[in-house]
Amino acid sequence: MKPGPGEPVAGPWRVERLDVFARLLADAAGTPSSRPRIVAVDGRGGGGKTTLAGRLCRVMAPAAVVHTDDIAWAHSRFGWDDLMLNGVLGTLHAGREVHYQPPAWQPNGRTGHIDVAAGASTVIVEGVGASRRQLANLVDVVVWVQSDFDQARRLGVGRDVVEQRLDPAVALQNWREWEEEEIPFLGRRPAMGTSGLHCRHRSDTGPRSGVEVVLAPPLRDAASDPGQLKAQ
Repeated sequence: MKPGPGEPVAGPWRVERLDVFARLLADAAGTPSSRPRIVAVDGRGGGGKTTLAGRLCRVMAPAAVVHTDDIAWAHSRFGWDDLMLNGVLGTLHAGREVHYQPPAWQPNGRTGHIDVAAGASTVIVEGVGASRRQLANLVDVVVWVQSDFDQARRLGVGRDVVEQRLDPAVALQNWREWEEEEIPFLGRRPAMGTSGLHCRHRSDTGPRSGVEVVLAPPLRDAASDPGQLKAQ
């Protein structure tokens, strides 16, 4: 596997059931009083964070997923931590349900809200930068999704071609522009990929797809944030 720039590689890996992994996360996050546990699923673009978050959400029900891409939409690729703090995480820590419309939505023609019901026991925040230091004190446990750098690009471009109906050349150019911001953003984070439990998806074409993950022991680093779990 080829990691992204500056990203350490975990290992050795073992296959584990998804429900076992979910219990590890729940145990690491604990049972906060009067609010849901908050799990951050972080890692480079195209690595499978959204898929993993959706699977964990089903296993850890009643749960909800908040996508950083929705917070960032028409605002900034990575400069959205204040919106996540004030619109989502601060509200959850106050024990209230979330009903939040990021400020760029209405001026750019997007309707609706980001909603998290009051009864959710777990909220999974997924996306590049979900575990950034500015939010670390409001997150209970972090999963780092590590992926092959070139494969993540191929998967990300392919996804954008299908979901956004883009010409492949346009999708590739968009991805390169994304990487121009993502690489230095992650490079400024000394804890990137260094602490907690790592996990990978099994291949989506495999016989146990969706019910198993691949885990590795935690890496430790003096600059790491405590309480992180890492996933690939």
